[in-house]
Order: sequence, then C-alpha cells, then structure tokens
Amino acid sequence: MYQSKKYVLYPRDQGVDLKDLARQYYGSEREIWRIEDAHDPHSPGSAAFITIPLKEKNKGGLFANGYQGVPILCYHKFLPNDPSPLNTPPDIFRQHLTFLKDNGFRTISPDMLLDFLRFRRQIPKKSVMVTIDDGYKSGLKTAAPILLEFGFSAIFFIYTDYIGVSDKALTWQDLRRLKADGFYIGSHSTSHSDLSRKLEEETNEEYQKRLYKEIVLSKQTIDRKLNQNTIIFSFPYGRYNKHVMALSRKAGYEMAVTVDRGGNPFFSNPLALKRDMILNKDIKTFKTRLHTFTELSLK
Repeated sequence: MYQSKKYVLYPRDQGVDLKDLARQYYGSEREIWRIEDAHDPHSPGSAAFITIPLKEKNKGGLFANGYQGVPILCYHKFLPNDPSPLNTPPDIFRQHLTFLKDNGFRTISPDMLLDFLRFRRQIPKKSVMVTIDDGYKSGLKTAAPILLEFGFSAIFFIYTDYIGVSDKALTWQDLRRLKADGFYIGSHSTSHSDLSRKLEEETNEEYQKRLYKEIVLSKQTIDRKLNQNTIIFSFPYGRYNKHVMALSRKAGYEMAVTVDRGGNPFFSNPLALKRDMILNKDIKTFKTRLHTFTELSLK
C-alpha cells in the first residue's frame, strides 16, 4: 500500500472489497462512489492498484473542461393500466432504473444536493434525483420496492390534505415506513392549489392567507407528523412567483423544485430548481433527461 496526503494506492491482489475500503477510509460503504469515480482505466497502475482519494475534488462539480449538473426526475403514479400521462407503468419504471444502474448513475439525497449547490462538497459524477409527487399509494406499493431493489433513493412530495383520504392515497403510517426505508418526504403544499396567482374573486388578504396555509402550514404539519425538518418544497404545477419564493424561504425551505426542464449546476437558484416530468413512456426520451455535464470550449 502507498499513501500520500491526497491518495491511497491499495494493491488489487489483496482481494479487498471496495465497500470495506469505503468504510475504512470514509466511515460508510455509501461513499463507495468516491473510489469508483476516481478509477481511471487508462492510468498505468489501474490494473494493479485501487485509487482511494483522501481529499474531495471538484466541489460543486467544477472541472477544467466544464461543470456538472444534477437532473431531477419527476414521477407521479405507477399503475399497470392507467392511461394518464402522469402514470408510469411498473415495467417502464423498471426500464428507467435499469438504464440508470447500467450506466453508472447514483441517486442523491436532498442534503447532498444542498451541499453541492452551496459549493460545500463533491457528489457522484453521474448524480440524479428521483422525485415522486402527490402521495399516491402506488408510490409505496410499486415504486419503492423497485427503487430499493436497485439501491436507489427518492423524494416523495406530498400535499397534506390528500394523505389518508382514500385507499389510493398514502397514510401517515405509510410515510413513516418510507422514511424508515431511507426515502425522504418533502412538501407539495396543503391542497395542491396554484400558488402563483389569486383565485377568482379572492382578495389580496385571502390570497396571502392561502399562501401561508399552503406553504408554511404544510411544512409544519409534515415536520410534526414525521418528526423532521422538511427542507425541500415542490411548487404545485411547478408555478411560483417572487412572493411564493420569498415565503418558501421564510418558512424554512432551503430548496424548491419546478417543472421547468433542465439540469441543475451549483450556481442554480436553490428555490427554483429545474425538474423534468417523465411523461413519455419510451426509453429514448428518458435518456435525453439525463444530461449531467456541460463541456466548455477552451478556445
């Protein structure tokens, strides 16, 4: 074994598992991506040694030739025979996750994304975030087991008025179970109303009260029911204005997502993150939603 201040070179012929090395050097096998991302198959010593970085590189995804972006994918429900454009049949969802796994993508948590946006840390080169809106039961029954099978995480955005209203909706106990399985619960408002404009015949005062209920009270309810600090919000219909954004920040959210297409480099506005709704069922379209790097011309 050879070690400097920046790297450890560990002999491959010792047959050690990469997860064991991640636990030894980083304290958790979840950090295995640091070792895998550091592997350079073109390096002369790559066949004989495993490279273990001891210091973070490329914070915020900045590289000499460009910068990293994080795609955020938006799903809703997962039923086999639902014709709704918001529905992703289980076999199609499995195809999506298979493609992610086979091509080296890793799902990241809201905390990891926030640290990336704040230029505090390095994240996997092919990071992606999976989000599931509204709180349909199929998220628990169908999507969660498939995600766990692939070792992926996701954020479930719920609007609190929908929780427990029918057998098609998640319950608070379901959400606690999802949390126990490693999923994150975010807010999608209280009643899923359009926050970006007043309703017909709604006064300014009534509008402000509605915004408070939808943005602030939904967070307080989720925090209380699930014993957490909810840091991420999903704007209903992806719509917002400067007042909605300001109240979201004041309420304690540190990130919010839209449904504007595109990726998210570290210099993105954390309260207006881009997100791609997965509506088309073909894998070809899905692949176009996974842009993770923007190359800059050095001319």
